[in-house]
Amino acid sequence: MFRTLIAVLLTTLSLSTFAAVDVNKASRAELEALPGVGPALSARVLAERQKAAFKNWGDLIERVRGVGPGSAVKLSAAGLTVGNAPYAAVKKP
Repeated sequence: MFRTLIAVLLTTLSLSTFAAVDVNKASRAELEALPGVGPALSARVLAERQKAAFKNWGDLIERVRGVGPGSAVKLSAAGLTVGNAPYAAVKKP
């Protein structure tokens, strides 16, 4: 019984570590908790979000200096979403 309780607790904690953070709802602290997001980038994201919500990843990449396709892949892997959607890189033919 004790082992089962510990296993359930550890599973719950590990899943909450990878919980998605939507860029349109995240606080400054939630953004800065993501690897690769510091105070300067979170400030730029929040400033742009005040103007209008981000429509999609392309909109985020276009409007926020310092976020490009490469960093979008990393941020998405860390749990950042736009409209609850992960980044899907557009592959060139």
